[in-house]
Amino acid sequence: MERLDKLIASQGRYSRSEVKKLIKSGRITVDGKVPKSGDIKLDPGKSEIRVDGESLNYKKHIYIMLNKPRGVISASNDRDKETVIDLVPPELFREGLFPAGRLDGDTTGFVLITDDGDFAHRILSPKNHIMKTYHATLRDELTQEDIVRFKEGLTLGDGTECLEAHVKVLESGNKNLAEIKICEGKYHQVKRMFASIGNKVLELRRVKMGGLDLDGSLREGECREITDEELKMITEKNVL
Repeated sequence: MERLDKLIASQGRYSRSEVKKLIKSGRITVDGKVPKSGDIKLDPGKSEIRVDGESLNYKKHIYIMLNKPRGVISASNDRDKETVIDLVPPELFREGLFPAGRLDGDTTGFVLITDDGDFAHRILSPKNHIMKTYHATLRDELTQEDIVRFKEGLTLGDGTECLEAHVKVLESGNKNLAEIKICEGKYHQVKRMFASIGNKVLELRRVKMGGLDLDGSLREGECREITDEELKMITEKNVL
């Protein structure tokens, strides 16, 4: 059971103070009746809430797919730089949003934004083996020896050990383009992995989380809500 005013405000469209004004002016109904105050408690799954006659499509959490541009940082807020949260449009915004996993400032592609901490922990924990897929432009050509070393698990320059990763040439005839799949999210991990074998990542883009591909219709800087079916695809394990 949740307070009416808190429940409506949690959906991001109205602030708590705006909700109080809506209730006071009789513009909100619960099961066809106008509530006297916002402190009544109800089950959002069993009560029909309407604002100005429009049904409130209550969702406990929201999940957003963003195509992150270069230069935007993966943080909830920053005094000086534009963040991934700044790119969320008003109709999808709500308090408590954060990026589930970080991409470097110069890395582009799929960022999952949510207010569901439990879900974020589940997909980011290495023990759950949810693969994150990247496309990389390399300074040097990818070799068969490199592929084997990634699969065996690399040790980074500072001694950090990485779990098994999967890498392959992305395009036939161009061994400088590689696809990498990892189930971890260490600091600058993909770049550091290639650095540990004497190579360098020139460009990096995340294209997939679990079994869900980045929507090709999203331009850089654009985002959209993830469907329930797509959410299940993210939690697919060992998608190789």
